[in-house]
Amino acid sequence: MDLEYGPQYDEFRKEVVNFIKENEHTKLSGPARSESRVAWQQKLIDHGYFARSIPKEYGGYGGDMDIIKLRIIAEEFAKSPIPKPAGGQGIQMLVPTLLSLGTEEQKQEYIKPTLRGEILWCQGYSEPNSGSDLASLQTKAELDGDEWVINGQKIWTSTAHLSQMCFILVRTEPDAPKHQGISYLLMPMDSPGIDRRPIKQMTGDSDFNELFLTDVRIPAKNIVGARGEGWKVANATLGHERGSLADPNVTQNRLNSLIDLMKNETIDGERVIDKPIFRDRLLSIQGRLMAQQSNALRILSSQINEDQDANLAKAIVKLQGTELRHELEGLAIDAMGELGTYTKIVLI
Repeated sequence: MDLEYGPQYDEFRKEVVNFIKENEHTKLSGPARSESRVAWQQKLIDHGYFARSIPKEYGGYGGDMDIIKLRIIAEEFAKSPIPKPAGGQGIQMLVPTLLSLGTEEQKQEYIKPTLRGEILWCQGYSEPNSGSDLASLQTKAELDGDEWVINGQKIWTSTAHLSQMCFILVRTEPDAPKHQGISYLLMPMDSPGIDRRPIKQMTGDSDFNELFLTDVRIPAKNIVGARGEGWKVANATLGHERGSLADPNVTQNRLNSLIDLMKNETIDGERVIDKPIFRDRLLSIQGRLMAQQSNALRILSSQINEDQDANLAKAIVKLQGTELRHELEGLAIDAMGELGTYTKIVLI
């Protein structure tokens, strides 16, 4: 396997590195939608280092879909402490879903402010009795004139307390087979009838929520795809979620954060990273990360050579990323106890 991208990309890599050096001391402050964060997001878009292949009319850079350039950007940003482009469920999951399956009106209304970080999204999938068997969901939506009326409950809804919008699965055809009676709706989180209840974790944080929905009315046009075909749309969205979990650069960011933490913390006067039992585990994780990176390059090769099937490699890399995240967080907690749960350090 050829691990070199070719000399034709050397100049582009230099451009990315120079941008990072010029902006490496950038500091962002305030909540997710603060002025400084939105301005930084827009700066990345303007330079083509975020939303590079998304058309300009939807708020993107409008560049060509050069997969290797996208990989170079991700690699160089992962090496640097520079603020990373905002992620989240709206950017990583909903935007590509709307680009492929949304109406023109939905693209115009939602993609640009989502890319800029002005709209935050949550995902309304899981229910108390519908987790692994998602198609058994019971939250229903009935069409009343030009509005959907939603009733039901969602659970484990990440960042719902911070979000302005929710892409939600509802049952619109109660008599249809369970996979065929689901629709995919876009629900404003300030709609009357939404009760958000944060779920407190053992750390004291509340990243997840329960949503209780009582006669929530949203416009009928807020449906993505055809009525009753939400399962297809939902699977497209989940495919993009798997892609974000499979990114070895995300794993590298977490590893870099953990290494910095282990260098700066001590146990009985000795740096945590110098303790053999923890250093050996760290080296094992580094080796497995190299394997994940190699498999990611196989996916890259198959995307360039369109005749190759990458589905198996994608599944493997996603599994590797999930396992490595679990091991990184386990090592952080074993090595530093409560400090290892400090998500702002470990889970960037």
